[in-house]
Amino acid sequence: MHIDPSIFKAYDIRGVVPATLTPELAQALGRAFGTQARAAGEVSVAVGRDGRLSGPALAAALIRGLVEAGMEVIDIGPATTPMLYFAASTLCSSGIQVTGSHNPKDYNGFKMVLATRAIYGEEIQDLRRMMQAQSWILKPGGSLRQADVLPAYQTRIVGDIKLARPMRIVVDSGNGIAGASAPGILRAIGCEVSELFSEVDGTFPNHHPDPSKPENLRDLIAALQAGDAELGLAFDGDGDRLGLITKSGETIYPDRQMVLFAQDVLSRVPGGTIVFDVKCSQRLAPAIEAAGGKAMMYKTGHSLIKARMREVDSPLGGEMSGHIFFKERWYGFDDGTYAACRLLEIVSRVADPSALLNALPTSFSTPELNVACTEGEPHRVVAKLIGLVEAAMSSAGPPQAASAPWGGSVIREAISVGAHISTIDGLRVDWPDGFGLIRASNTTPVLVLRFEGHTEAALARIQAALLALLQSAKPDAVIAQAAH
Repeated sequence: MHIDPSIFKAYDIRGVVPATLTPELAQALGRAFGTQARAAGEVSVAVGRDGRLSGPALAAALIRGLVEAGMEVIDIGPATTPMLYFAASTLCSSGIQVTGSHNPKDYNGFKMVLATRAIYGEEIQDLRRMMQAQSWILKPGGSLRQADVLPAYQTRIVGDIKLARPMRIVVDSGNGIAGASAPGILRAIGCEVSELFSEVDGTFPNHHPDPSKPENLRDLIAALQAGDAELGLAFDGDGDRLGLITKSGETIYPDRQMVLFAQDVLSRVPGGTIVFDVKCSQRLAPAIEAAGGKAMMYKTGHSLIKARMREVDSPLGGEMSGHIFFKERWYGFDDGTYAACRLLEIVSRVADPSALLNALPTSFSTPELNVACTEGEPHRVVAKLIGLVEAAMSSAGPPQAASAPWGGSVIREAISVGAHISTIDGLRVDWPDGFGLIRASNTTPVLVLRFEGHTEAALARIQAALLALLQSAKPDAVIAQAAH
């Protein structure tokens, strides 16, 4: 069996069916994961799948491999990724979701939880090595049973959420798997729901289920403006991310949602540490601190954020990509449906939710930008940029920057006006009036760029400065909007 190493990403396994992802590979993954799970003392593993056409065959093969490794498999069938996480938090403590998330329809993949933790990085590479060597250990005694987790999942959410008043909303599931559960749960908490594209269809005939892209929100905005609904909600393909639209058609991006969530959570957990990724707005940290919390910026990646939250006992975390993690009143995993319910609970307390949301702190910013690179190049470029920064900051002068004058001058100018430089995940430079970010993607061979300014002039200045710095490390850089 040929195994393409490139499908083993930082946070999951993801590839094209059948070019790099096949039932044979899924069965091998089941054998390897089952072996690792048994070594960790686990006896049961839940398996779910999203609505992609390749899902049933991949899930069946995965289950065969897990049973061959001696695991008790709990098959929850078609479900959102958060429902799989719920199963791995209530029925057992390990699970695998067969999902392509928001990727094109010919993709699929696997998100994995082992002994309560989302696995990532070297743990995923360990699985690859075991699969390549076929060094798994097969054991008799494996078994399979079915379980429907939706009733318990819905009951848990409905018991937790209290709307101050009924709300009218439009929900666009983009023909993703959330369409089978989210509208019903939102009705159960007291919403009047108008549905768009709730029928689960792995060909995604209407638009792609990725609410981070404006073109995928056009139908939702049109429905919102044509009717009497107060807000619009959109889910991604596997239901772990939320898109939010106000009555006026404005997108409230996840870092602005986090301001609202942090204020609410901190009212019950004073002094709590709120974790967010390096792509989030400069406006977020001061808002967290003003609400009595500790702001902690960390690396991008849903598995990394969840791990950091556990380390610091955080009640809330979030990423610019739309993954929101509630530990307070919930289990700490990212869940678009639950985040939607928490948001509606908060905004149901006011007469005009759109006014409340539109008034959240905002800035001028670019969308996520990418620079295509060769395999392995993004991390080398970032290391070079950090070297330029360290040289420019050293008292001995900037030897590396001498051959790249832009690099040294940008950093010296930044330092002179009191900018803060972070290298926790790539290079982020925070000026008093905005920030610029250049980091290496952990999932594809691209550099990820984001720029923000308190004014349009500040945005233009910061973007020009960081792009000049980038040119000094990668003269052939071509900037494009992120394709996701």
